[in-house]
Amino acid sequence: MRARTLPHSRLRSSGGAPIARKVVVVAAIASLGAGLLAGCADDGKDEDGSSSGDSGGKTTVTLGLFGTMGFKEAGLYEEYEKLNPDINIEENVTERNENYYPALVNHLTTESGLQDVQAIEVGNIAEVVGTQADKFVDMSKAEGVQPGTWLDWKWKQAVTKDGKAVGLGTDIGPMAICYRKDLFEKAGLPTDREEVGKLWAGDWNKFIETGEKYKKGAGKDTYFMDSPGGLINAVLSGEEEKFYDASGEVIYKTNPAVKDAFDLTAKAAEEGLVQSQTQFQPAWDQTIANNKFATVACPPWMLGYIKGKSQPESAGKWDVAAAPKSGNWGGTFLGVPKSGKNVEAAQKLVAWLTAPEQQAKLFAVQGSFPSAPAAYESAEVTGAKNDMTGDAPIGELFAKAAEAIPAQVIGPKDQIIQQGLTDNGVILVTQGKSPEEAWDNAVKTIDNNLEK
Repeated sequence: MRARTLPHSRLRSSGGAPIARKVVVVAAIASLGAGLLAGCADDGKDEDGSSSGDSGGKTTVTLGLFGTMGFKEAGLYEEYEKLNPDINIEENVTERNENYYPALVNHLTTESGLQDVQAIEVGNIAEVVGTQADKFVDMSKAEGVQPGTWLDWKWKQAVTKDGKAVGLGTDIGPMAICYRKDLFEKAGLPTDREEVGKLWAGDWNKFIETGEKYKKGAGKDTYFMDSPGGLINAVLSGEEEKFYDASGEVIYKTNPAVKDAFDLTAKAAEEGLVQSQTQFQPAWDQTIANNKFATVACPPWMLGYIKGKSQPESAGKWDVAAAPKSGNWGGTFLGVPKSGKNVEAAQKLVAWLTAPEQQAKLFAVQGSFPSAPAAYESAEVTGAKNDMTGDAPIGELFAKAAEAIPAQVIGPKDQIIQQGLTDNGVILVTQGKSPEEAWDNAVKTIDNNLEK
């Protein structure tokens, strides 16, 4: 089977997922409100989210998505329509989750303007499960759906206490470290991915120690890592509890794992190992193009982003090594609102789109790593390649990482807390603030936003 090449992936949001969207969701709801609703409504569809007209006698199933989720690009809609000639599929895409999610909350509250299928980002799934579950169909009872199809922790993220599944999982973001082989060689570090992984195996402190060695060998032209936000997010992605405990209590200020991750990142910032950059912003994009850093926390979809922002001559100069500890960064669910116009057809479509076979096809085209383990043995995964990493067996590397991801407690306001720790916290150390000042500022910002 010919190796598959992964393209540019979509941007994502934070809170157990990447902080590609840098707006605090709760604060954004009030300020964006009407504009978002108007933007989502002006798409040629009826107010209830269904498509106008009968599409030649066919049933039109609509999907509300954020970013480029890849279903269309992977040819899945076309394939499903051929298998089901009476179905027509239309997607309504909002570019960024920070805009999409507040509008979704408004639509769920008013039970109007909803699509037949709505995507839910992992950073929002706990809030949806806790406050909006009654608005969604229980997908655990949909035809052909078996909980064992998904990784256990992925399935449980979308399930209520009484066992109702508000959505089915699409992708996950198993954590790895992408690194520049040429920059490692220049710094006198090994370049073989197995040897690189051994440098920091099992301990993020060893990762920072490697950064110190890199700085001594590489000089001042490049940084060891791309950003403080990327580092702290990667460290926390492997913790079972970070911002909330299993009972739902906010624990970020008292959880040693959070403070340790913050202090470790602050240390890296003080030592000049990370850039003073915010991920997914234009200035950060430019540092990718200019080869200004040697490592980045790297779930599968990050390879697509790197490819999209790199110069052609960077192809083959990256590689992928195991992260110090496995974690998850990213992931989405598809839910079916009860008030949708085509509930039964929507359930069948969601079950099909999230089946292992379709998840594997999506990975081959979009780089969205499957949450269904059965897909890991498919040719699309085992044979996957990326232009940036050459012959690296990325599918096998990410599958191994996926199997070691801990079941993590996801809280309803994870995005707000992650936002505060990064943009109002560790990045300040790169700008001259002390770690103590940065922590105090982060806590003040987070607590203020949690009270809104």
